[in-house]
Amino acid sequence: MKDPRILKLAENLVGYSVEVQPGENVLIEMIGTERDLLNAIIHEVGKKGGNVFVQLTDRKVQSAMLRNATKEMLETWAEIDLNRMKQMHCYIGIRAGENVNDLSDVPEDKMKMYNSIYQHAVHSEQRVKHTKWVVLRYPNDSMAQLANISTEAFEDFYFDVCNLDYAKMDKAQDALADLMNRTDKVRISGPGTDLSFSIKQIGAIKCSGQCNIPDGEVYSAPVRDSVNGTISYNAQTLYNGITFENVKFRFENGKIVEATSNDTKRLNDILDSDEGARYIGEFAIGFNPHILHPMKDILFDEKIAGSLHFTPGQAYETADNGNRSSIHWDLVLIQRPEYGGGEIYFDDVLIRKDGIFVLPELEPLNPENLK
Repeated sequence: MKDPRILKLAENLVGYSVEVQPGENVLIEMIGTERDLLNAIIHEVGKKGGNVFVQLTDRKVQSAMLRNATKEMLETWAEIDLNRMKQMHCYIGIRAGENVNDLSDVPEDKMKMYNSIYQHAVHSEQRVKHTKWVVLRYPNDSMAQLANISTEAFEDFYFDVCNLDYAKMDKAQDALADLMNRTDKVRISGPGTDLSFSIKQIGAIKCSGQCNIPDGEVYSAPVRDSVNGTISYNAQTLYNGITFENVKFRFENGKIVEATSNDTKRLNDILDSDEGARYIGEFAIGFNPHILHPMKDILFDEKIAGSLHFTPGQAYETADNGNRSSIHWDLVLIQRPEYGGGEIYFDDVLIRKDGIFVLPELEPLNPENLK
């Protein structure tokens, strides 16, 4: 008998996150060996009258392909998969790989070509902009290791997070989205961080289980040239299989003019991928009540209660500041007291301190009110 939590998750993904309608084409991409959730999703799509298409991806095979990739090969690969993506109405991406570092030995020049030729065209430009999509991880031994807990404990945590009442969260986000839509100046302060920028007329988008599982953020973007000051991120992050920590940026008129980390050279190589990589494409505030600590998995880490992320690279068209890049790198700053604390101000009014919303209209987003 299948775990009822898997069946509930499949039902939520198909019925709530991407809202499959009769006759719609649905691409399910499974990265890894997990099959129970995949089969449950296929069944749910069938119940809704959708047409199922499945891609099974093995990171070890993908790594071998990328190590031997040529520009011509990547262009052909992108053309094939872009044509398929253009025929899809919905996309469900499940990451269940056994080793988060499987792509770490792919040469940087190959990864840059892959990101700019394949990922940018197929996913950033087509899938994100033209399909109903949701991406998620799946609990396995590898993820439990990253979270530093047992596999059984991680599974319990995972399903608490992923089967949260996202419809309730959606309503609680209204006040924050409305406030961000009215806000001009943002200031973020904390240890090693004193950052200011404008979000005037960019817009704010609620995220409550439609595009990510888990979810729990409201995002906007800074006016492209308005960012000034410094930010010191305190969550480790993975990029192309490489771990970065102690990332710190200094901005002048929107541009990252100084960037340091445990691997400063590699960090700057990524930021030099194209012009837009040194500008910010997203500013978001995270508040999932069950996610408290980073685990080098951005789908979880960017939703940490009391966090924010400030993202070099591509902006979303739904909250667009015009920045375009092959990079979209969500980097996370946690502001709860055990991580050093910090404040967020909107138009010189304190709205969150040490990870807790202090305005009465935003209190429904505090952890005790979302669980």
